[in-house]
Amino acid sequence: MSTIAAEYVMRISPVIPVLTVPDVAHAAPLASALVAGGLRVLEVTLRTPDALQVVREMAAACPDAVIGAGTVLNADALKRAVDAGARFIVSPGLTKAVARAAEAAGVPLLAGVATATDIMRGLDLGLTRFKFFPAETSGGAPAIAAFAGPFGEVAFCPTGGVTLDNAPRYLGMKNVLCVGGSWICSKDAVEAGDWARITALSKGAAALARAAAG
Repeated sequence: MSTIAAEYVMRISPVIPVLTVPDVAHAAPLASALVAGGLRVLEVTLRTPDALQVVREMAAACPDAVIGAGTVLNADALKRAVDAGARFIVSPGLTKAVARAAEAAGVPLLAGVATATDIMRGLDLGLTRFKFFPAETSGGAPAIAAFAGPFGEVAFCPTGGVTLDNAPRYLGMKNVLCVGGSWICSKDAVEAGDWARITALSKGAAALARAAAG
């Protein structure tokens, strides 16, 4: 598997859908609907029994998309996610074991940070691109702005409490490359198989990102 830099992943789609998919049958049509709307980086959380199969199904259905695994808590889960086809890894926190496992596997890691100490530990491990999590309860945009001073080389993907309403504020910040959010994957739409609605939400997220960037 070729290595994809974390920054490259973060710049493909300014909004990364954070997906919890209980039903494998929804994997392929959901991924196709999101990609059709302009979002080509998808994070599948390892919160359901069949999450790894969802990764496989999405990767097969959308080979031009970048499918990653989220809620990766340890090195064993990381290995299983990579074996299933995950091309990047997202973890809610930062541990040396997960960072070293990602390095060994040759996959980019967006490890979760919430404090200056977290960031410094990540820098010691050679990381400069992070998930800021949980964003809204960890100080939100003001906290990220404050980090820009001492950590000028660091960039973030805020996740956790990010919505259609507050995403533009994050996306307008120089040290934010993308945001992660679950609002794009409407539970009602998925359960109803309303893939057109998912595509519409995806298009809205992509347009929101372009507006913020412009």
